[in-house]
Amino acid sequence: MCPSSVNLSYGNLSFAAEGDENWIATQLDKILGVAETLGRVGTFSRDNSVAPVAENESPDEPFTATLASHIKAKGGETNQVKRFLATADWLRLRGSQKLNTSSIVKALSDGHQKRLGNPADCLNKNVAKGHCEKMGDDFFITPEGLKALGYS
Repeated sequence: MCPSSVNLSYGNLSFAAEGDENWIATQLDKILGVAETLGRVGTFSRDNSVAPVAENESPDEPFTATLASHIKAKGGETNQVKRFLATADWLRLRGSQKLNTSSIVKALSDGHQKRLGNPADCLNKNVAKGHCEKMGDDFFITPEGLKALGYS
């Protein structure tokens, strides 16, 4: 079977892949799902990053909620897996380009919040639920993860 390739641009989001046709189709479905969510949650900027829009805020206003209030609002006070996801969302809304377990641990520590017993396990449980998707050493929150946090 010959390798296939695809090159897609949607606003400032671009995706290019080469490989098996089925693999490309799977990756493209993931990208399109994320692109749809990003279009609802934020706006694309010139540097291909996402400028997030929090609920009740206009795109021009910065996200200013504290980590503690965001965790509480997203229901992560008593559930470590949800606290991990809420913290990742907080970092995303503040403009973090790369999410990884060490950034979650640092944010919780800096924000004087309860630590996670096993951050890697929390990420894996979020991946298993379909709330996050790994990309090498980093991860991103999927549309299902955003829905689990209360975004429509």
